[in-house]
Amino acid sequence: MASGLEPHLEALRREMAAPGPAMLSVLLALFVVVITFLIWRFVQGRRSSRKAVLLLGLCDAGKTLLFARLLTGRYRDTQTSITDSSAVYRARNDKGANVTLIDLPGHESLRLQFLERFKAAARAIVFVVDSVAFQREVKDVAEFLYQVLVDSTVLKNAPALLIACNKQDVTMAKSAKLIQQQLEKELNTLRVTRSAAPTSLDGSATGGPAQLGKKGKDFDFSQLPMKVEFVECSARGSKGEEGDADFEGLEKWLAKIA
Repeated sequence: MASGLEPHLEALRREMAAPGPAMLSVLLALFVVVITFLIWRFVQGRRSSRKAVLLLGLCDAGKTLLFARLLTGRYRDTQTSITDSSAVYRARNDKGANVTLIDLPGHESLRLQFLERFKAAARAIVFVVDSVAFQREVKDVAEFLYQVLVDSTVLKNAPALLIACNKQDVTMAKSAKLIQQQLEKELNTLRVTRSAAPTSLDGSATGGPAQLGKKGKDFDFSQLPMKVEFVECSARGSKGEEGDADFEGLEKWLAKIA
């Protein structure tokens, strides 16, 4: 029986020694699979190392109250933050995954330096907007959001971005749809202004990164490398201090990205 298998074994040895087109195709396919797997593991490893969810926004947007409500469920009086606060948040999903919520100061003199410190660790960003004061603050909101969106680290890592339209319990609050439209308009204006910035003597632009979205088209959030969503919420809640916060959309989003 062994002598009967010998010709077949010899043929197999010859095929392995001098692989034909079929064998080369198999080896190439295996090579592609291995490389794809290694790239996937690398990307997943980088993502899993980013466990922070940054809460950004202007002063008095309600970031710190949202932070407290998400962690404890209770209302508390807050004041303008001058440093960061962080805590582990357990997402309400089947995995029960944890992320680190980091509330960053919104004061103009502090917010960018704190963003610089934590941006590399960000899996996601919650940008909190005061829906009541939005019409008055739209230019400042857009300016800060622009600085976040053109940051090289943010562009490279493309963390999920949620625009949380807070204080919806107040009658004069602007809707998420209107806030999105106005922000897209203001960001488009900023992009045009920055691209027209004068250059220095060495030929470099003095206005910093200018390109946001697709060149030649009016800006909208779908042009960004990260997924952007809008939700309406109220950290205070419709029943005031004694009631619950209204941020089901925010909690669902956190469960999705955790």
